[in-house]
Amino acid sequence: MREIRIITADDLDAFVNLTANAYPGIELTTVEKKQRFKERLQSVQADSRVHLVGLFQAGKLLGGMRLYDFTMQLLSTKVLVGGVGGVAVDLLHKKEKVAYDMLQFFLHYYREKGASLTALYPFRPDFYKKMGYGYGTKMQRYYIKPASLPGGGDKTVVARLNRADKDALAACYARYLARTNGLFERFDSLWETVFQDPAWHTVGIRNGSRISGYIGFKFERDPQRSFLDNDMLINEWVYETPADFMALSTFLHAQADQINRIIFNTQDEYFHFLLEDPRNGTDKLLAPTLYHESNTQGVGLMYRVMDVPGLFMALAEHNFNGQTCCLEIVLTDSFLPENGGSTVIVFENGRCRLTPNTQPDVTMQIDVSEFSSLVTGVVPFKALFAYGLATLSDPAYVDVLDQLFAAPKPICLTSF
Repeated sequence: MREIRIITADDLDAFVNLTANAYPGIELTTVEKKQRFKERLQSVQADSRVHLVGLFQAGKLLGGMRLYDFTMQLLSTKVLVGGVGGVAVDLLHKKEKVAYDMLQFFLHYYREKGASLTALYPFRPDFYKKMGYGYGTKMQRYYIKPASLPGGGDKTVVARLNRADKDALAACYARYLARTNGLFERFDSLWETVFQDPAWHTVGIRNGSRISGYIGFKFERDPQRSFLDNDMLINEWVYETPADFMALSTFLHAQADQINRIIFNTQDEYFHFLLEDPRNGTDKLLAPTLYHESNTQGVGLMYRVMDVPGLFMALAEHNFNGQTCCLEIVLTDSFLPENGGSTVIVFENGRCRLTPNTQPDVTMQIDVSEFSSLVTGVVPFKALFAYGLATLSDPAYVDVLDQLFAAPKPICLTSF
């Protein structure tokens, strides 16, 4: 009989070994490295919003994962979102539905906590799509020359930040979160680590005790190149106003004498409009036409709705773009059948309320994976309808639903 429960202190050594074998890339190959990893897990367990969970059979640990109680800015509302990471399965027990059972536990655990949405970074997107997860916003990686960024701002307002700026830095992120669909609130422990690694640098715009924008970065060097030839890897670029953005851009622009390329991962699909030369240095063309390679892209964070009525109750104060209609959503969910079926929602001047006994104006049929991407703002309804991934009882409502679900694409700056 299998048991899924919280990892205790007595289970930690087995949890470390399980993780080491499931993720050989993190190189937990010595006693010292395993001990340091164990100590990090112990500090993680001290946070009530993070839970180490294991699947046991006959007392043996076969699988493990980390669960996170996140607060996410979903559209205009903050909601509880369950996160899962570090899913690991014993090498001797692959293909025995260990991950399946743990994901079932994960979804039911957060349904019971009142969450209607979960999120994860997939080791294989196709595996999790079969479990009902929908794609999030793509990540785009740019390799750009510093001089390609605009340099007309006032970089004299940019200063180095240090540990004394931690609270102001967190407050800046919180203000950015309040106006940005998809961002997760950050645990206090993360801000404690920002200045611990000397390889990472943080610069920002400090106005008295307030920070209104910042960039986190480190230098990278290809060992095949000269020690004078360095790249700059940006892991975060946050700003509050166009002037703040331009000041930080000008700081980067000024690094042209020392930096070969700036490496920047962004979910901003319009970033190339900013650049004087958006090409990434590969000189590749997308044949047979003259389209120059500008960046590479990847699919990452995925979302999953697991309580449709609960989701719309949480979004009761959100304005769905002033639309008025009575919509029936017929959801297919083979992995979590209790989440499937019919939900009727009345939208009146953009506000929604559940009305189970009301005759709908239109019925939408959709799988939970596509619905999860739709309701978070990742993909427009018209695209799903055109691909046959969503159907309507009355196609005359395509424009209404496209406008109803329209939202800025969600952005996530949190790794887990």
